[in-house]
Amino acid sequence: MLSNLRRELELLERHVTVLDLVLKNGPVGIIKLSSMSGLPQHKVRYSLRVLEHRGLIMPSQKGALATRKAEGYKRKLYAEGVSIREGFEALLERMQ
Repeated sequence: MLSNLRRELELLERHVTVLDLVLKNGPVGIIKLSSMSGLPQHKVRYSLRVLEHRGLIMPSQKGALATRKAEGYKRKLYAEGVSIREGFEALLERMQ
């Protein structure tokens, strides 16, 4: 159970890293994203595909561009993350 949670968190972290780089540097291509993030190109490509599917980025001839939904998504993700953290902290307290 915990290994799945850890993997999902790592995947989310990677997607957010790529999204942040696109927001700050777009349009930007896979090779440059890989270089800036330190992630292998195939992982960047997968994250771009996921982000595009969610409507957070869009492709262009010069590389990936963030959509208007991207900033709102980050704010929502932050709020949801705080809520999850609070729930997890409450669970940890019960376990002591």
